[in-house]
Amino acid sequence: MSNYYCPSLTAYERRKSIVVNIGDLPMGGDYPIRVQSMTTVDTMDTLGSVEQCIRMMEAGCEYIRITAPSMKEAENLRHIRDELHRRGYHAPLIADIHFTPNAAEVAARIVEKVRINPGNYADKKKFEVIEYSDTTYQAELDRIRERFLPLVRICKAHGTAMRIGTNHGSLSDRILSRYGDTPLGMVESALEFLRICEDEQYYNIVISMKASNTQVMVQAYRLLVQKLDEEELKPYPLHLGVTEAGEAEDGRIKSAVGIGTLLEDGLGDTVRVSLTEAPEAEAPVAKALIDRYAHRAEKAHPIKPICHVPINPFQYQRRETQETENLGGLNVPRVVADLSRLKEPVYADLKCVGHLYSMLLDKFSMSDLGADYIYTGDSPIKFMLPNGLKEIVNYVPWQLMDRLTDSHPLLTARQYREATQLHPTLNFVQISISDLTDELLARLKQDSTTVLLLQTSNEHAMAELRKCFFRLMNNGLKNPCIIQRSYGALTADEVQLYAATDVGGLLIDGLGDGVMLGTELLPEQEKGALLQTIDQLNKLSFGILQAARTRMSKTEYISCPSCGRTLFDLQETTAMIRKRTDHLKGVKIGIMGCIVNGPGEMADADYGYVGVGKDKIALYRGQTVVKKSVPADRAVDELIELIREDDRWLEPVQLQE
Repeated sequence: MSNYYCPSLTAYERRKSIVVNIGDLPMGGDYPIRVQSMTTVDTMDTLGSVEQCIRMMEAGCEYIRITAPSMKEAENLRHIRDELHRRGYHAPLIADIHFTPNAAEVAARIVEKVRINPGNYADKKKFEVIEYSDTTYQAELDRIRERFLPLVRICKAHGTAMRIGTNHGSLSDRILSRYGDTPLGMVESALEFLRICEDEQYYNIVISMKASNTQVMVQAYRLLVQKLDEEELKPYPLHLGVTEAGEAEDGRIKSAVGIGTLLEDGLGDTVRVSLTEAPEAEAPVAKALIDRYAHRAEKAHPIKPICHVPINPFQYQRRETQETENLGGLNVPRVVADLSRLKEPVYADLKCVGHLYSMLLDKFSMSDLGADYIYTGDSPIKFMLPNGLKEIVNYVPWQLMDRLTDSHPLLTARQYREATQLHPTLNFVQISISDLTDELLARLKQDSTTVLLLQTSNEHAMAELRKCFFRLMNNGLKNPCIIQRSYGALTADEVQLYAATDVGGLLIDGLGDGVMLGTELLPEQEKGALLQTIDQLNKLSFGILQAARTRMSKTEYISCPSCGRTLFDLQETTAMIRKRTDHLKGVKIGIMGCIVNGPGEMADADYGYVGVGKDKIALYRGQTVVKKSVPADRAVDELIELIREDDRWLEPVQLQE
């Protein structure tokens, strides 16, 4: 299998898909990347749905998706559509279908597009492992064809588009039994349905490969593109999304890691950011991700093509590196906080990087987001650092320091070539792609004390940094590398999305032993504002590592974005669960509004909180239900009790000021 899955790994070039007609707003081809979202109001509430649709359109949504869990909701789509048209709003509507082919067949005659999930359109999930022979497997495919053909023919006759939307967490027992819980299983799940469409010469199709796990999601989309090409199927447009991304910063970071990684390589024709918030909050985030690529090709500096891709882009494997102190090898990626803009830092300033000093006890305590290193530039710290925190200082002032063994130098490539004095065990060298000469590579290969800080000023940053990693790997270098990115005149929201894309896209491919988000490009700030910025960048660094599944430092909430099927207030419930559990480092909790987004969609959560009826909750351990119909007012307490039973509960501890 080829390791190429996109038009270019070095030059920004959008993948050329076929055009799919969705009402009066086509997708794919040379059309812009479209923004969409999904309503959360009960579909039977016609006026409520209409008002929410209008808010979504005014926030930037170009397509509106509405759940149709049964025939009555499918029929009511007509009233919603008619009222929107009466008010002058004509954005295409998409019916979201799970389990109910008859509802899909009704909706396809009313709206511009239907979304079906191949994992549950013709299958009932029982979490059973079934042994299939080729004959019995073909019999299952014949059964699916018979169930699916009516919808295909209705869509073809009415000019209705379709999304074949695979979700990692709702693969059928049949797919799981043959392909396992894998990106390949996700792709094959979609292809089974796609081949039926092509047999009927129906091509008005969009495909998605959604997962809450960003590594799985990215690998599945890449593999899908490869398989479409391999089987000589049409290059269908791609709908990008990280399912159950969560809320607030975590949801945005996770979405950017998954969606941004694919956009960087020119993949994607429409984007839906799934946040546990009001749907109108999703469109601006999706638009911010998309807009970054509007002029990418013109602004980027050319990067020479890659001769050999030394990684498997369809399977995670961390780059092999030598261990240099606590960097590289089997160590988790480290966080370097940039304090170089601070003038004469004091004890209290380290609070912004997770190290809190208590004057009463005269000692430090560290939070779960405590930075591993601080970079102080030309102004070394003048007091003893807390245990576990190390300092990086620019090479010239480092040479003048007394505490040479306690701090580590940062050298330019030129300083490194000419250096006569280095730290005996750990040195940092800051390089860009132009520094990677044969001479430098040869020296680095013989130096087990050196860690590289990889930086770039290229607009096409992720691609250039990836090229640096590939050059190192193709020349046999195993020096650990820290990914360094700095951003200037951007909003905090833009920095969050751009950093998550640039750094997360590399981490997903196993590239990177740490992250440093620099402050040198920031405008001048007074000290209080600068400390707040450093605090935000430190939290962002840990958030990116967690979203890329490379370092778990806090509780992860896999929460769905709500829709008309939801049986409780997701935002309120997620906030309540977070308040009680957000100190549980590394625990993953799925919070799902209904059984559709239940045990399947929270595929790799440790625990699940799922709505099963009015004021009734089911609690899961992994994908196994352990408590059914728990009253909602007791459900969080019983969730905590379940965590206690597994010896994973810790009492929250307050850091002392």
